Amino acid sequence: MKKLLLSLIGASCIIASVNAQDVEPTSADTTWQIHGENTFLINQSSFSNWAAGGENSFAANLLFNYDFNYKKDKWSWDNKLIAGYGLAKLKDRDWRKNDDQVSLNSLLGYQTSEKWMYTFFADFKTQFTDGYIYDDAAGTKELISGAFAPAFLSFGPGMAFKESDDFHFNISPAAARFIFVGDDYLSSLGAYGVEPGEKSRFEFGASLNAYYKRELVENVTLENILKLYSNYLEDPQNVDVDYTANLLMKVNDYITVNAGVQLIYDDNTLLPFEEDGVSGTRPALQVKQILGAGLTYKF
Repeated sequence: MKKLLLSLIGASCIIASVNAQDVEPTSADTTWQIHGENTFLINQSSFSNWAAGGENSFAANLLFNYDFNYKKDKWSWDNKLIAGYGLAKLKDRDWRKNDDQVSLNSLLGYQTSEKWMYTFFADFKTQFTDGYIYDDAAGTKELISGAFAPAFLSFGPGMAFKESDDFHFNISPAAARFIFVGDDYLSSLGAYGVEPGEKSRFEFGASLNAYYKRELVENVTLENILKLYSNYLEDPQNVDVDYTANLLMKVNDYITVNAGVQLIYDDNTLLPFEEDGVSGTRPALQVKQILGAGLTYKF
């Protein structure tokens, strides 16, 4: 356990904000910072008499990213809301989602030195709509997720280090986490670690959130977001990992090219598999990739 905690504390993690835009302060020592980005990405491929082959496809994604940050004397309160949804269409197939996320992160802090603060964090994450695994050969689909199935709520006290808006992390050695599975069918299966028939699961452990952003060359920025969680109550050595890397390429004030990959590992999330005629469920590395060009509006 000590080795695990030391390795966690030595890692990096996040809750926080991108560059913000000052709003008129309400007093000499009080400042609200509000920043928002609305992004619409499209990705399209079309083939006609193409010898190498290929299928026509079209994908569209909407992403909303907002920061609401407050500071007064030694107190600060940073809030980030991310909501995204996307659909993709391949020839001869129905529309299927390729992105679905709702995330709210909040961090209350009290400054203890130039770069350190006592904190209390709260994170909430879920999705908008049902998710399926498709069997195109059989023409069937299997429900694997839905709104509030799962939903994750984490909170706890800790300490944060903030070098700048581009590098900061928060450590909580006493973080509570609730996993909710609101769908009756998924609950009956014991999905996402809940007991079969139950709608929630409680965990208590250590949480680390970190953020690091760096400009690689002019108008090309790499953003890294890392979240780790270890459950003291069950298999603390199996650390849940959620890592996102976003490559942001700015063409002008309104047009951007975005490439992103998200890696998730959670041993309580069991996914279907089939190998050598044997089928079942098991934990697996989840990978999501998005690439597109689109319009971004900032305020």
